[in-house]
Parts: sequence; structure tokens; C-alpha cells
Amino acid sequence: MEKITSQLTSVIKGISELGIGLIALGIIAEIVFGQGAIFGASVVGNLSSIVAAIGGENGFIGLVAIILIFALLRKGA
Repeated sequence: MEKITSQLTSVIKGISELGIGLIALGIIAEIVFGQGAIFGASVVGNLSSIVAAIGGENGFIGLVAIILIFALLRKGA
């Protein structure tokens, strides 16, 4: 059972790292080439709406929450 759990954890970490890498790639591509350059949608706009949804009208709270989530993900890696 411990082997299955460690394999599952490894797969989840790999998928998380891939997702974060794709988000970073999307942000950089959007900055360099303009909106919808890679994924056909605005990555920065979608992230802004997520931050606003988490933080309500005060987007700073959402930004802090996302930074804390990324810090926890980094610490676990």
C-alpha cells in the first residue's frame, strides 16, 4: 500500500509541475506575442479572474492566497 501511495504522490507532483510550467509558458508567450498566442485564450486574464474570485473585490487577498498555495507546493516538492 505504501508503494502505491508513493507512486500516486509522484504522479500528482509530476502533473502539478507540468501544469505550473504550462501556465508560466502561457504567461511568457502572452507577454511576448500578445493575447491568445499559445492556448487561444488569455492566460493572464484567466489568472486575474481567478485571483479576483478568491479575493473578492480586493484582488490583493487572492494574490496572497495564490502565493501561499504556490509556496506550499514548492515546499512539498
